[in-house]
Amino acid sequence: MMAKRSLPLSFLVYGGLVFWLVIASLPVVWTAIISFRQYVDAFSSPIKWVAPFTFENYTRLWIDKAFYRNFLNTALVTVFTVTISLTVGCLAGYALSRYRGALGFWLLLVALVFRAIPHSSLLPSFFTIFDALGIRNTYFTLIFVLVAINQPFTIWMLRSFFVNIPNELDEAALVDGCTRFQAFRRVIIPVMWPGVVTTGLFSFLLAYNDFLLSSALTNGDKMTMPAAIANAITAETEAFLMQGVAGAVSITIPLIVLVVVFQKQIVGGLTQGAVKG
Repeated sequence: MMAKRSLPLSFLVYGGLVFWLVIASLPVVWTAIISFRQYVDAFSSPIKWVAPFTFENYTRLWIDKAFYRNFLNTALVTVFTVTISLTVGCLAGYALSRYRGALGFWLLLVALVFRAIPHSSLLPSFFTIFDALGIRNTYFTLIFVLVAINQPFTIWMLRSFFVNIPNELDEAALVDGCTRFQAFRRVIIPVMWPGVVTTGLFSFLLAYNDFLLSSALTNGDKMTMPAAIANAITAETEAFLMQGVAGAVSITIPLIVLVVVFQKQIVGGLTQGAVKG
């Protein structure tokens, strides 16, 4: 039998977890609190723990400043980026997991090198080329760039999941009369679905939270939420600053909902990727 954990050790472990949780969540909670306050109450010194509650910052942001357009832009870019990245990543990852030649290794190595390049070093080339072609401020341009940057990561991650699936599943499906693509779609994908969800979440975070590329390649009515929030926070007026705070809270809520909804698949995917088949 395993020895019971001593009381001081248990207190130390759980106390450390509670302390870490408070430190990690405090900035998010405090930002949410001051988003419902006026500027004079939110940034008063000393801090006002009790202040009037108002939705004025959210009303000005979503209605007066039409923040819903930035939300729709972000949703459009994110959905297409995740869909394209997962589609190409699943096909390429599956093929590379079953390929045993040296070419597969070099393709993965090139993809890893491209993924390691900082986005800021690629931005001047993207900006110059797309501006010269007259397609800089378009949804297609931003989606194309995000997919190009995200694709090496999705291929590497999905390949690691496919490698853990034995080849016997493919062979059994082929014996039962499936084509190679039918075996992939009907047998392999359902088995490693948690891995697809986990990879999709990381792809979602890349596209949803991107600021550098979206702020440089889009403007005006094509601007995404991170760029719009940054413009509001760096503005000189108090009203714009509080709208930026409300926007920071608004952009966080979908992420929390997404993680809560898919938490089982995410944990299953991370566990599946850690198992060596």
